[in-house]
Amino acid sequence: MFKSDELHYGGPGENAVHICVDMQRMFAEGTEWRMPWLPRVLPNVVAITAAHAERTIFTRFIPVKTPGQGAGMWRHYYERWSSMTIERLGAEMIELVPDLAQFVPPARTFDKHVYSPWTGSDLHARLRSATVDTLIVTGGETDVCVLATVLGAVDWGFRVILATDALCSTADETHDSMMNIYMNRFGQQVECVTTETLLANWPGAARASLWS
Repeated sequence: MFKSDELHYGGPGENAVHICVDMQRMFAEGTEWRMPWLPRVLPNVVAITAAHAERTIFTRFIPVKTPGQGAGMWRHYYERWSSMTIERLGAEMIELVPDLAQFVPPARTFDKHVYSPWTGSDLHARLRSATVDTLIVTGGETDVCVLATVLGAVDWGFRVILATDALCSTADETHDSMMNIYMNRFGQQVECVTTETLLANWPGAARASLWS
């Protein structure tokens, strides 16, 4: 078994991209989806982004506008979470938290309407056309949208690195369970390291912007 906090295959290299998952105001402020851990991990996400803003993509989860919208079970989902529709929240709540919004541009945003950024999108094709081979993942939630992002990346064959202290969730138990799964069940395909270890092996430098 690989050691923890170690990059098994060396530094991420020039073709790595940082994907920061759903660090938005609606998860940081006083809503039903607030992630209490978000302020705790935010400084680490900022550190990674600041070192590689031109190689960072922020995904944003975009809810439906009004309760009753959505296909299939998503309609029932938003009946349950009607307070989290754009009509109830206000459109400003889908924006990134201010500490991260300051990096756009050169960082980019990528909007999605489901947990996975890979479903119904051209993200994979765009990354491959930019010769990206490695994804460094931060953000939340560890057990929902981060999970969907990681599994899709694994299926597409990307090298996946998780910054363990730059991930957050609303539930300690499932966060801990998912970290155990990432480090063990996916131990050959997902590398888990601290922000300090990541940045020591992926120092900031002038790199070409994505899709420039």
